[in-house]
Amino acid sequence: MGNNLLKGKKGIVFGALNPDSIAWKVAERAYEEGATIILTNTPMALRMGETQKLADKLNTKVIGADATNVDDLNNLFTESMEILGGKIDFVLHSIGMSPNVRKNRHYSDLNYSYLEKTLDVSAVSFHKVLQTARKLDAINEWGSVVALSYVAAQRTFFGYNDMADAKSLLESIARSFGYIYGRERRVRINTISQSPTITTAGNGVKGFDRLLDFAERMSPLGNANAEECADYCITLFSDLTKKVTMQNLFHDGGFSNMGMSLRALEQYEKGLTDDDESQADNHLFD
Repeated sequence: MGNNLLKGKKGIVFGALNPDSIAWKVAERAYEEGATIILTNTPMALRMGETQKLADKLNTKVIGADATNVDDLNNLFTESMEILGGKIDFVLHSIGMSPNVRKNRHYSDLNYSYLEKTLDVSAVSFHKVLQTARKLDAINEWGSVVALSYVAAQRTFFGYNDMADAKSLLESIARSFGYIYGRERRVRINTISQSPTITTAGNGVKGFDRLLDFAERMSPLGNANAEECADYCITLFSDLTKKVTMQNLFHDGGFSNMGMSLRALEQYEKGLTDDDESQADNHLFD
């Protein structure tokens, strides 16, 4: 049951591919809290995913849009305002993709065309969304825009590859645009640095299952799941956080402030053998 935290508000949710998507959970929670939303994804993702099923459940529309294409974004915001009957109150950017990760290209041997695609899809698209919305004056005063990030923007994680660079850029865009949009129109912009979460995108990261286990052992409160991330997003869309902007907010059970936990240390000691040490040395810079 909702608490009407978003009663009367209108939003756009990018990236709800299937029920495993964080964006899917956010859309459901926003609807429960009284919001009216538009769902959007790339035409290819709409063909491959289950977004229309979610739209039917939430009694809403799906508008196909490639977030890297400004013409598509112009159409998305213009059509959304027509359907919703006014300006937007919140936007979720839940978009990320790396061809280098998908094709197992090592970080020291990146395909630079793939890197450009990673940065455009995973970070520059956020700037394009914000710039388009601002030019169209599409977001109401005290509106809220949230993008999903990860702690690899600040720290090195094996296998996260060029997505770490993209997340760093994403967070920088939130700060830079947050100042402009906040000063001019009282629109707040934040990123959420979420725990590793089982999604279609997350599963593409090498060693993701071990990363998930490590983060669970390291975090005092354990990993935050997709439903809990959705709850956090709702608070940032609501009027309860009107003065929160330009922040990267860690939603990771305390992981980001940990050095070593007892549970992680015990697991490490249990598995440490001479053979393990030798293998670890061989793969130190994989």
